[in-house]
Amino acid sequence: MILQPEFESLPRPQLQALQAERLSEVVRYAYERVPFYRERLDDLGLKPDEVSGTDDLTLVPFTRKSDLRDHYPFGMFAVPMSEVVRIHASTGTTGQPTVVGYTRHDLEIFATVCARTLAAAGAQPGMILHNAYGYGLFTGGLGFHHGGEHLGLAVLPISGGGTVRQVDLMLDFRPEVLACTPSYALTLAEELARRGVSPEDVPIRIAILGAEPWTESMRAEVDRLLGARSTNVYGLSEIVGPGVASECTEERAGSHVAEDHFLAEVVDPETGAVLPEGQAGVLVVTTLTKQALPLLRYWTGDVTSLSSEPCACGRTLVRMAPLKGRTDDMLIVRGVNVYPTQIEAVIGSFAELTPNYRLVVSRPGRLDELCVEAELSTAFLLKVVAETPGEVAKTLCEELVDANHALRSVRERLAQAIKTTVGVSVKVRLLEPGAAPRSEGGKIVRVVDERQLV
Repeated sequence: MILQPEFESLPRPQLQALQAERLSEVVRYAYERVPFYRERLDDLGLKPDEVSGTDDLTLVPFTRKSDLRDHYPFGMFAVPMSEVVRIHASTGTTGQPTVVGYTRHDLEIFATVCARTLAAAGAQPGMILHNAYGYGLFTGGLGFHHGGEHLGLAVLPISGGGTVRQVDLMLDFRPEVLACTPSYALTLAEELARRGVSPEDVPIRIAILGAEPWTESMRAEVDRLLGARSTNVYGLSEIVGPGVASECTEERAGSHVAEDHFLAEVVDPETGAVLPEGQAGVLVVTTLTKQALPLLRYWTGDVTSLSSEPCACGRTLVRMAPLKGRTDDMLIVRGVNVYPTQIEAVIGSFAELTPNYRLVVSRPGRLDELCVEAELSTAFLLKVVAETPGEVAKTLCEELVDANHALRSVRERLAQAIKTTVGVSVKVRLLEPGAAPRSEGGKIVRVVDERQLV
């Protein structure tokens, strides 16, 4: 279902003309209303009317998250507080929170792009949406709440956490649509499996997952355990929240960017030069229609690529590839750039393992050490125990792994596969089923960098 074909299926020449018109307007708007942008452009001797189309966009400098933090809380707003009707903010775990304001017009855009996301995933008016994204300062919960209502869904605003209660209501209310993080979708699936509920009896048929990177192997696991068809949604609070880009259920091969509202570029992380389609770099987004917080060339830190190849769904919107990682989440281990999603993809190729894992980076001596903590599946561990003669330790430990050929083989093969894929040697530690971190609705912490604690 295409909610707004007049925009989502607009021929690309007309779409690009619309973007050029809106870009010219937003540059002038930001210059006139936001002192930060006026000072930035004045320092360059750049007048707003010199940015008359998308070809001129490279004249405009990047906006960084640090700029938002430096102007905390409301210094980047383009409207007086009397026109702001909602405020969201990041958690601020790595510094000052980034604060986002919305006018009524902005909230209409937010609801519209989230409704588009739901429709692209296959949701239809009259369905029930089980919304397990977090409510509050996080944009996910309220974004999908109003997007669901805009599309005509009945929204269950359950938020994150309380997994037992979530599953109780899921089985009682029988919602067709689930919205949450991919890691929490797995947590819900595990609770359903624990209760003996088969995928055929799970009511969910559509799962819209985002807020954290995930892989195709994780998608396959979610689809298998829930009996659903899952699609990816991309967003970030500084731009609007979820709905900046989303997958269609027809292809599930990249997320369509809402280009009538957000202009996307991919640039070289070192030089800032715009890269051609298909080449991976940092995603940069310019808001075209926002009022409270217009952002010009916002450096997202997300690594992806763009493609305007035709899609079976009929949308002409450019697609962004699944995130390879983030430049600020990227690990540098002994000089090698390592993205957690690369390791997650390798783990997903092992039938003996679940998709749950944790990465621990330390520096016990002079060199960095990366330990991959991978969780064994219950079926595989039970099989190993059943086939092991004599007394077997009830608790999985290094001694048992060392002594058991099957466990030792998994550990060695995983270490070799990761080294081949990533290019760095790792230590592998096998965990018992259920021992790896689980999501309780929010973004899951999969990386622990102990080097910062030394």
